[in-house]
Amino acid sequence: MSKVKNIETYKSNLPSVVTIGTFDGVHIGHQKIIKRLINTGKDEGLQSVILTFFPHPRMVLQKDSNIKLINTLDERHDILDDLGLDYLLIKKFTKEFSRLSAEDFVKEILVDKLNAKKVIIGYDHRFGRNRKADINDLKDFGIKYGFEVEEISAQDINDVAVSSTKIRNAIIEGNIGKANAYLGYDFMLTGHVTKGKGLGRRLNFPTANIEIKEDYKIIPKQGSYIVSSRIKDTVVYGMMNIGMNPTVNGSMQTIEVHFFDFDENIYNQNIQIDLLHRIRDEEKFESVEALKLQLAKDKQTALDYIAKHHA
Repeated sequence: MSKVKNIETYKSNLPSVVTIGTFDGVHIGHQKIIKRLINTGKDEGLQSVILTFFPHPRMVLQKDSNIKLINTLDERHDILDDLGLDYLLIKKFTKEFSRLSAEDFVKEILVDKLNAKKVIIGYDHRFGRNRKADINDLKDFGIKYGFEVEEISAQDINDVAVSSTKIRNAIIEGNIGKANAYLGYDFMLTGHVTKGKGLGRRLNFPTANIEIKEDYKIIPKQGSYIVSSRIKDTVVYGMMNIGMNPTVNGSMQTIEVHFFDFDENIYNQNIQIDLLHRIRDEEKFESVEALKLQLAKDKQTALDYIAKHHA
């Protein structure tokens, strides 16, 4: 799959089948639409294309919006790549673009830029200036400009009672089991491994500190989690703490992972951490020794969970 950060750099004379949306999370509802898109492309000899927008429209149009996203752009790309999509095209969302009329959007982007021969869209999709145009307008434009519109019915969409908002809420609440069930894969954090203060090593629980550069990425509720990661083509399990390290009077939130049976130097590498299960809330212990005892209990909890669910 080719990732084009700016749709303006996309050049292809091949006809395409297109769907449009932010697809944050690429959850099981999204996947239903995307699989239909990909299969249509294969069956009808069309390039399968997702047109998405970044920043998220709410970030631009609602200045007080503090929306956090389930996926970074790179994470979204990797998930879509695994599904078999041909192209993920990213259109920079601006206030100026939001004022584009529905017909200009169809003509300039879907027709002239993407050479769309088919557009697959939800029954409730709205687009164009002030989101005034709907599926019926799109069908009229299809007749005028020579592309077919396939409507995803209310029943098809409602059969999968899931939304990106529900998933975000589950992540914020620390309900990783619910989030993963809705996503159809394990929620992930992707970041750069940096050196910390070395507290974990002094406790005999050395950790990799994960720094996430995308400030729009949603971070789960503070606490301890069972996690896995693929390092050099090997799946490594561990436990992760998100929090302030109150026992040692920490002053800022950190994300630290202790990997089991692993002692390689991974500093300055980018790493993906998949969250499997939540262990507990973060606590302030009366002593470092008490914290160390709890970490040992957490590790046993994690090992028991992994043996049961990931053996």
